[in-house]
Amino acid sequence: MDVNQPNSRGKTPKDYLQLAAQKLIGRQGRPQEGESGNTMRNDVMKAAIDKKALEKAVETLKDYKAGKANLENRIVEEERWFKLRHWEVIRSKAAAEAAQDPRETRPEPTSAWMFNSLANKHADVMDNYPEPNVLPREKKDEADADTLSSILPVVFERNEYEQTYDRAAWYKLKHGVVAKGVFWNNELENGLGDIDIRFIDILNIFWEPGITDLQDSRNLFVVSLRDNDLLEQEYPELKGKLGGQIIDVKEYVYDDNVDTSEKSVVVDWYYKKRAGKGRTILHYCKFVGDMVLFSSEDNPAFAAGFYEHGRYPIEFDVLFPEEGTPTGFGYIAIMKSPQLYIDKLSQVMLENSMMSAKPRFMAKKSAGINEDEFLDWSKPLVHYDGDPDNIRPLQVQQVGSNVVNVLQMKIDELKETSSNRDVSQGSSSGGVTAAAAIAALQEAGNKTSRDMIASSYRSFTQECYLAIELIRQFYDEERSFRITGDDGKYQFVSYSNAGLQGEELPPAYPGQELENGYRPAVRVPVFDVVVKPQKRSAYSKLSQNELAKEMFQMGFFNPQLAEQVMGALEIMEFDGKEKVKERIQQGQTLLNMMQQMQQQMQKMGLVIYGLTGKDVLGMEQGQAGAGNMPAMGAPSAGGGDTLGGAQKDAQMANMTAYGERLAARAKPDMNSR
Repeated sequence: MDVNQPNSRGKTPKDYLQLAAQKLIGRQGRPQEGESGNTMRNDVMKAAIDKKALEKAVETLKDYKAGKANLENRIVEEERWFKLRHWEVIRSKAAAEAAQDPRETRPEPTSAWMFNSLANKHADVMDNYPEPNVLPREKKDEADADTLSSILPVVFERNEYEQTYDRAAWYKLKHGVVAKGVFWNNELENGLGDIDIRFIDILNIFWEPGITDLQDSRNLFVVSLRDNDLLEQEYPELKGKLGGQIIDVKEYVYDDNVDTSEKSVVVDWYYKKRAGKGRTILHYCKFVGDMVLFSSEDNPAFAAGFYEHGRYPIEFDVLFPEEGTPTGFGYIAIMKSPQLYIDKLSQVMLENSMMSAKPRFMAKKSAGINEDEFLDWSKPLVHYDGDPDNIRPLQVQQVGSNVVNVLQMKIDELKETSSNRDVSQGSSSGGVTAAAAIAALQEAGNKTSRDMIASSYRSFTQECYLAIELIRQFYDEERSFRITGDDGKYQFVSYSNAGLQGEELPPAYPGQELENGYRPAVRVPVFDVVVKPQKRSAYSKLSQNELAKEMFQMGFFNPQLAEQVMGALEIMEFDGKEKVKERIQQGQTLLNMMQQMQQQMQKMGLVIYGLTGKDVLGMEQGQAGAGNMPAMGAPSAGGGDTLGGAQKDAQMANMTAYGERLAARAKPDMNSR
């Protein structure tokens, strides 16, 4: 057998060696249960991730954590604002500054203006849930692009991505950045393995300070807390060695008591190394404390990297970006100041109302009034010895109108800064009452939401690219998918990565393959991902339906007007434009076919009428009077009301007198004997 002989797919046995090694060792390369992670290494060569390298990685992790301390504190505080617990933040700060007991008896109103704005923004995001559309860059990849467009939504659905997208939308609105990871999980699909898309808390991710693109970080750490007993069950070599934390993971302020004493920090360490010809290789190391559980750099099956696409498998979705960091800030950072003063002004107004509702009195010390009876409202009589005028009610000054005006100004400020005006929630002002006008104002006011959703689409596009690359690397066996066809019915397709593998290109010039160090160039199918919203808001559906009705009323679907309609469509922009053009072209084609068939039928009818005298086209409307068929030159009883009559009238219109006489002589007289 010639190991250099390519098969029908252009592959040689050498191309399958790495794939075979991955199958034998496991795609994740994780040690089998009961074995130590060190057994996966080459005993002859020194391990790339030894104890010294691990200690350096831990120090780097601690530096990265120190670099994002302010971000972590802000996220934890904003989470308390989101839960309407901001008075706890205010009290703790006031107590720290004044060195006093934070417990107060003053009212602490918590209006939900900020929460309402966040909920409205979240609804806009979920109304435009994304759907990928994969486009090829070369014609030969069209079939794979169409299949990927159908199976990518299925892959995301298997991961319950809508729930992940929902949670990520809340996190992005609150904190200004959200992270989602696209991994390969070897335990999914009954051990066959599949793509695993997960939400990741920013508190559990650590990157190099000072960068603006996460992919530029030299290292990326993802930490998680796992129970010690479960770790020992999965990795028996850890038994008796767990205890102590290499870092303290920042925690939220929980309502419940969360005990982490019996948990250990598991670190997923991703790092990049430069290879030849400008390539970047991504490696992965998993460790707990000072114990390495897995290292791709020490595994020969991952010579091309843990993930062959060479990118960190985590994508950030940023709302309002900041310079010098890959993160940003969210709506809570913008709205918490007006929300604070809204609640403080409400606190003053509530205090004033409570003081007015509970009257107080001024009394002289020698007033001679029985204090107990005076303060007991259940007693109808109050005894006194002195002058009753010695006690007078204490007047409470009412809150001025300026306080109410400032409160309303702060409420309007919060609405303006968050782009959450009344019209966005269906209300109207200024005398606008027409439904179409309100809907138009809503659509015009949603430009900030559309901008926010566009950034989410960009992040979703990168997630789709990562998913396609994982399909290219790991879908070596055919998998079955249930997809929805163009007709809305279920279809079942099978797909593998056979069409996504690299294809060797011929030499650029004759004799190049004989040169020393020659390696053939490889063409890899590349795709573009275009994201469109899968779900539509009520206004979008209404406007789309109204547009369809207007087009129908104007005759856009009349095949006879196809040429004019196609010209109008060229300068129009709306969703579904290509489908409308396709339907109009189909109608035009059908009309042309019918006209051609009618012409053929008319010719055949004339031939049959001339040979047999049988009127198959209704050229004549039956026998007149005694049953004689009128002469061919005479007008039919129905005139041009029938197709045959119209055809005959058209023929007779230009016939000369001589032609009429010839036609009359050519027709046999059926009444002659």
